[in-house]
Amino acid sequence: MRFRALILCVLLALLSSVPAMAESDGDAPEWLRKGVHIPDITVYGRRPMKEIGVQQTKFDSLMLKENVALSMADVLTFNSSVFVKSYGRATLSTVAFRGTSPSHTQVTWNGMRINNPMLGMTDFSMIPSYFIDDASLLHGTSSVSDTGGGLGGSVRLASEPAQAKGFGVQYVQGVGSFQTFDEFLRLTYGNAHWQLSTRAVYSSSPNEYKYRNHDKKENIYDEQMNIVGQYYPIERNRSGSFKDLHVLQEAYYNTGRGDRVGLNAWYTHSNRELPMLTTDYGEQKAFDNRQREHTFRGIVSWDHLRSTWKLSARAGYIFTWLAYDYKRDVGNGTMAQMTRSRSRVNTLYGQAEGEYYIGKRLLLTASLAAHQHFVRSEDKNIIRQDGNKATVGYIKARIELSGSVSVKWRPIDRFGVSVVLREEMFGREWTPPIPALFLDGVLSRKGNLTAKASVSRNFRFPTLNDLYFLPGGNPDLRRESGWTYDAGLSFAVGREGRYSLSGSATWFDSYVNDWIMWLPTTKGFFSPRNVKNVHSYGVELQAKAAVCFAREWTLSLDGSFSWTPSINCGEPLSPADRSVGKQLPYVPEFSSSVTGRLTWRKWSLLYKWCWYSERFTMSSNDDTLTGRLPEYFMNNVSLEKGFSFRWADLSLKATINNLFNEEYLSVLSRPMPGINFEFFVGITPKWGKRAAKQ
Repeated sequence: MRFRALILCVLLALLSSVPAMAESDGDAPEWLRKGVHIPDITVYGRRPMKEIGVQQTKFDSLMLKENVALSMADVLTFNSSVFVKSYGRATLSTVAFRGTSPSHTQVTWNGMRINNPMLGMTDFSMIPSYFIDDASLLHGTSSVSDTGGGLGGSVRLASEPAQAKGFGVQYVQGVGSFQTFDEFLRLTYGNAHWQLSTRAVYSSSPNEYKYRNHDKKENIYDEQMNIVGQYYPIERNRSGSFKDLHVLQEAYYNTGRGDRVGLNAWYTHSNRELPMLTTDYGEQKAFDNRQREHTFRGIVSWDHLRSTWKLSARAGYIFTWLAYDYKRDVGNGTMAQMTRSRSRVNTLYGQAEGEYYIGKRLLLTASLAAHQHFVRSEDKNIIRQDGNKATVGYIKARIELSGSVSVKWRPIDRFGVSVVLREEMFGREWTPPIPALFLDGVLSRKGNLTAKASVSRNFRFPTLNDLYFLPGGNPDLRRESGWTYDAGLSFAVGREGRYSLSGSATWFDSYVNDWIMWLPTTKGFFSPRNVKNVHSYGVELQAKAAVCFAREWTLSLDGSFSWTPSINCGEPLSPADRSVGKQLPYVPEFSSSVTGRLTWRKWSLLYKWCWYSERFTMSSNDDTLTGRLPEYFMNNVSLEKGFSFRWADLSLKATINNLFNEEYLSVLSRPMPGINFEFFVGITPKWGKRAAKQ
């Protein structure tokens, strides 16, 4: 008590020594009016051991949750330098790293690989960005840390607990051009132990946008029926309607003692028409070209955390049912079934991994993952020579094992080295050891100038369609193999509350041998062959900047650029083969993207821009009307305003896509929309919580 009384007396004495403040600021002491200058303090953080030498692109939540209508294909298009190959609005969209093919890009969701085992690729138009809480790209050698087979790189997707307190609801309604409707609903509940979340997205549209068809010409006649001119007609996208439903259920239980159990269940139902080509002259009613899909992905996870070690285990299951039907009018109003294809894929997944820190300088990790695929693919309308219909296809099962061990060592704060050794098995065939070496070092603490370098070997096995598809599968295919080398610099500077600037530059060099390509045969169908050795190299640049230049005004910029020559260095297949030494088809040599965001209070203005250089449609790089797709620029802009009421938070957003009405193609003869508009209304009830006074 005497000690507390002494402290109280000292405080009263100090307060009495300060002159009393008058009501006006002019009578206040000078130090109180002008403030006290506190010198800048630089804080150095220790980089995560797991990221030693890793070249990656991370996406923040603003990019992923921009609006409910976006898929991951849209996010990657405007926020990275990878090439997104799109067959049109709400159609197949694939991603290619560093001049490789879509099957050279591995995609994981919560640790489970979700590439289709039949095709080896992932359709990013079927992944709503609102379902993804954490997304990043691992470029080149960096993908070996996660999984094998990513000769170009990998895409890591994950969902996270909602961090809710009590019950919560969020609803977003979107309305857009071409009678497009997008709806999103999320229900959450959380307490000290449980985190529950239910998310649902539904999108639908007749998708009948207008475009100028440069593959057709209409004649203009005078009164004597002489041709006096020509023009490209304006047409509508035909047979392109879609209805997509996605539901994601999540449940996490945290014991509070270092253990967490999670459940993620994702269901997709899609019914999409495949749009007619720009070269089709038939009537829309004479065709029915449709793809349907039911996919379920489920994962159960367990994480056990301690101060120096971690254990985790996952078990998962994927079921995919794909149907493709093609019908056409045979001339009397009767729709004849030309193609009736059905595919069923069942995948069982299991993974266990562990981490152990030895002091603060050494990290040991080990991982073992298994994917067991059961595939049934069949086409029931193949006509035999006797005129009867037959069912052809294949029924195959394949086990895929992937194990890795790594040692990450940071002998001093400014230098780190990581060694990864991976081994994989597909079916009964094992790969040679897959090594990867990563180095990074801080060249200068001022500006956090860091150098990174890495080298790795990698392999990719043929897909099940490559091996067994009928007709054309080739069971004698060899696995693809390659070496990749990376080196780069990165920096980061800034001042808290004022500005930040960061960037990176990376040089890569990649060699892929026994590249698999489907080629026409003399029997009238295509068949895959190991025909190419590909040399891919180039530069990737990234930059981010943010500045607070006035009270409550913030401007942020995020840009990327890549130069990616991808050259066929194989032997000519024939004297007429002109593909050697040429850029691979549908690989732009240059690509770039910029995103700018200006915010003031609860207003936000977003501008997005991307550019792809010309792409060739033929391996010979023939510069003809159909052999070359010209470069194109894309511009999107949106304006958002938030409102806060006692009962709910409300947001209004208007978006203009393809602002300058660019006429472009991503894939030959696949029409793309011109300028179009979207409007979104989002509401988040507060469930009786008292809002702050406005």
